[in-house]
Amino acid sequence: MRTLSVKIINQSKYDLPSYATSGSAGMDLRANIETALVLQPMERQLVPTGLFMELPDGYEAQVRPRSGLAIKQGLTCLNSPGTIDADYRGEIKVILVNLSGEQQTIQPGDRIAQMVVQPVTRVEWEPVAAINETERNAGGFGHTGKA
Repeated sequence: MRTLSVKIINQSKYDLPSYATSGSAGMDLRANIETALVLQPMERQLVPTGLFMELPDGYEAQVRPRSGLAIKQGLTCLNSPGTIDADYRGEIKVILVNLSGEQQTIQPGDRIAQMVVQPVTRVEWEPVAAINETERNAGGFGHTGKA
């Protein structure tokens, strides 16, 4: 397993994001809010974390939903996965949406999303007149008929 040193500023009163288990890919992000936040059905809010980081060039962080929140409360992240670019220096915030039929409450310090840091491959385009054909070719959006 590789490790990567990332500079971070924590302006919240909560611990830094950490891995819950030795096999975890994501680190939980917490709501850095002063009072409870109530999300009505289909309402979305930008929730601060109090975290600022400096990713090394060649890396990104992805903000992803937490499966427990999604299944138990209908809370998920919009723009998922949300990409944090290496040159972004603002506060990490999470776009949460309530997809349930009931209001949901986020308490200060609640784990609201997870963050995964990944290397990024840059693309260098090679304009051509044709590309190789495959068995699938242009088929998509359920073209195989398989569930």
